[in-house]
Amino acid sequence: MTTTAPFGSWRSPITADLLVENVVRLASVTVAGDDVFWVEGRPSEGGRQQLVRRRSDGSVVDVLPDGFGVRTLVHEYGGRACAVGPDGAVYFSNFTDQRLYRLAEGGEPEALTEEPSPPLSVRFADPVVSPDGAWIVCVRERHLGSSAVDVINDVVSLPSATAGAPPVVLAEGHDFYAAPRLSPDGASLCWLSWDHPNMPWDGTVLSVAPFADGRLAGAAEEVAGGPSESVSQPQWSPEGNLFFASDRTGWWNLYDRSGRPLCPIDAEFSGPDWVFGQSSFGFRGDGSIVTVVSERNLDRLAGLPAGGGTLAPIESELTGFSSLTVVGDDVVCIAGSPTQSTAVVRIPSDGRRHEVLRQSRRTTVDPGYVSVPEAIEFPTEGGSTAHAFFYAPRNSDFEGPSDERPPLIVMSHGGPTGATDSLLDIGLQYWTSRGFAVVDVNYGGSTGYGRAYRDRLRGSWGIVDVDDCVHAATWLASEGRVDGSRMVIRGGSAGGYTTLAALTFRDTFAAGASHFGVADAEALARDTHKFESRYLDGLIGPYPASRDLYIERSPIHHTDRLDRPMILFQGLEDKVVPPEQAEMMAEALRDKGIPFAYVSFAGEQHGFRAAETIKRVAEAELWFYGRVLGFGPGDEIEPVQLENEEALGARRAGGSR
Repeated sequence: MTTTAPFGSWRSPITADLLVENVVRLASVTVAGDDVFWVEGRPSEGGRQQLVRRRSDGSVVDVLPDGFGVRTLVHEYGGRACAVGPDGAVYFSNFTDQRLYRLAEGGEPEALTEEPSPPLSVRFADPVVSPDGAWIVCVRERHLGSSAVDVINDVVSLPSATAGAPPVVLAEGHDFYAAPRLSPDGASLCWLSWDHPNMPWDGTVLSVAPFADGRLAGAAEEVAGGPSESVSQPQWSPEGNLFFASDRTGWWNLYDRSGRPLCPIDAEFSGPDWVFGQSSFGFRGDGSIVTVVSERNLDRLAGLPAGGGTLAPIESELTGFSSLTVVGDDVVCIAGSPTQSTAVVRIPSDGRRHEVLRQSRRTTVDPGYVSVPEAIEFPTEGGSTAHAFFYAPRNSDFEGPSDERPPLIVMSHGGPTGATDSLLDIGLQYWTSRGFAVVDVNYGGSTGYGRAYRDRLRGSWGIVDVDDCVHAATWLASEGRVDGSRMVIRGGSAGGYTTLAALTFRDTFAAGASHFGVADAEALARDTHKFESRYLDGLIGPYPASRDLYIERSPIHHTDRLDRPMILFQGLEDKVVPPEQAEMMAEALRDKGIPFAYVSFAGEQHGFRAAETIKRVAEAELWFYGRVLGFGPGDEIEPVQLENEEALGARRAGGSR
């Protein structure tokens, strides 16, 4: 029997505990012979990332002993950090010391690189092993001082079985490197490079050079790319032909080494290289290609002849794919759908049902509590159209009062060069199963809609993203689908900046939640890691020449306009958005007498990984919304320290300025 209760107060089986119990984060699928490897991020182990192996007999084992974790801090965001040699030995970057290790089957990890001084100052990422197993080629990052200008990136090689051998530099002189890849015969090496102020989705260069005995055996040749062309995912076919993705037409399409397009269409075959090891296409034994094709951030699998041509759909009920590897004619990857949690799966080429090798979530959720997303388009500033996924409240045990509309949570994704997708997100269903509507916005600047849409944000961060989030909310309210007086906004990192900017400069939202968000764009330009140290040049303008724009768009410099309650979450070890950003905002809110909470977490970095942190954030945010919007959550939650709480009364339900 269905119970009528206020939106937001519904009890749900999707508890904060469920967000972290029997849950892992899957990444970096690798196939070696008949075995499949992947990386599991485990909240139950404080966010430790374990390498897992599934043998051909179906048995699944942890690879790394206690005290080791596979994770690199190169570019701070990391990514692919392990490789498997032809003899089955595993090579990985160890999180706690960032040294490169070798682990032979049945043995103990052996450090191949020296302990740097100071600790963590030399890091390794994106390793590949030569076909003969003699060499490891990887990206190296050296921190020679305390500022971003003291960080040096290059491509190096090391002997695979000699501890302490000095790395040999293969490519240097550019600000950044990624994706070193050896040809099947080991005679050629390719890599990507780019320079400030570009990010990898702005412009990269693909280079190729002969390789022998752990060194370059000749001059490098630039094959593709440039300052305004983003090249991504260079890969060698089994025959030794080089292929890559490029956005030279405005869409990341596939090309061969000569620059010939394989399937020119208005769709994406790649995405932004925030982390190392992106993989969305691979090769069958006959040289034909299996690829992920994304249209409006909805994925499908397809086959493509070796010489290019028409896409042949590969039937699958799954709608999102990453970390793709081709094994024979089948695909092994991480995949999911709006109703299925992501998993490591094997997808046969003949369309038979996929085989699940490892679920990210062992606890299933009754479909009666799962809201299926609706892709929406809505009008925004300047006659443009923006995109989002809308989730209506859903709980088979409850319904809202007939004379009410649900409160709305606007979600602003991080990046900001990134995107949200339609895959099942239990963290989002935590809200919809309690009676909230959610709109997950792909504002201008998001990927998946072509370069022109991505470039809408150039020079306009803090404007276009805020406009699109505001218009998503007001459009839904005008359609009668949500309560326009009870709308909140939340986001992390860059999405936290959008949240703070919307609460400071607009009147739309009753409250908001910033997860490690940017309060002062100028401080971020002066104090962040190398990878993003010039990112804001393209999003706002060159610093310090455009300092006035940084001041103009930074919420911390306009606290006179603040009057909306907010909750701030921050990891105290965050090197991307330092804690000072949240602390400055908290101080301003305190001084103005605005209701707020500041919740910090020791040991957490950029993005929360520990189970207790994830649970506390979810419950604290729900409790906060209940206090601001005037409902009692159906859960028993430990209260948060809410400062200036006495000022809440007149502000409930989005009082005007």
